Amino acid sequence: MDEKQTKRTIKREIIHSKSFHESREILVYLPPGYNESQLFPCLLLHDGPDYFYLGRIVTQVQSMIYDRKLIPFAMVALPVNKAVRKDEYSPVGKRFQAHRQFIMNEVLTYIPKYYSVDLSSSGLVIGGSSLGGTASLHLALTNPSRITKVLSQSGAFLETTTEQIIQNDSLQHLSIYLSVGKEETKVKTHLGPLDLVTRNREVFRHLQEKQAHVSYHEKEGDHTWGFWQRDLPEALTFFFGVK
Repeated sequence: MDEKQTKRTIKREIIHSKSFHESREILVYLPPGYNESQLFPCLLLHDGPDYFYLGRIVTQVQSMIYDRKLIPFAMVALPVNKAVRKDEYSPVGKRFQAHRQFIMNEVLTYIPKYYSVDLSSSGLVIGGSSLGGTASLHLALTNPSRITKVLSQSGAFLETTTEQIIQNDSLQHLSIYLSVGKEETKVKTHLGPLDLVTRNREVFRHLQEKQAHVSYHEKEGDHTWGFWQRDLPEALTFFFGVK
């Protein structure tokens, strides 16, 4: 990889959140060739700093854009305090509604003021791993006119998830990439051990029944950043691959 490919643009922004009554730093990745004369698609990531540093997503995206495997797109990395992560990302968590308001009313309003990104339903993808994948799907289910594309790696889906999917007459508008590691049958969570393979199969089946466009994958791997990192190229290609 030459020097041009290793050079990356990551901006830091501070959002003074009314939903959480605190300030939060977000990271914004701008792709090669970014300019304000065009709108760029955008990937919004739960556990964003972990995706940047542990998932090495910026390095992979840079390389794939330069190799013309992906179209240029921006990324917004959302931070989370690990001590309250389950309360914010779980759909039954006591801070989930505040998290939803933070995303929909603050992040998606703030970013377009300063960056040339397409946050319409056709340009925005929201994603995450484990509970981050769960939160992403629930945000799409509760905001169908705004969010129609979801990237979920090892989603820690709850019964609430399947119940909410079943309540919909149709999810034809929804495109979702679902992946899970074949070894993720006894994942330790705040709710006790969960069989995420079974839960992802159930969500996949219910989404299919509601006619969602689903790319479903069970791969060798467990509930680690190593697995999610290896899975990212296929996940990113699903949404941003050069046609």
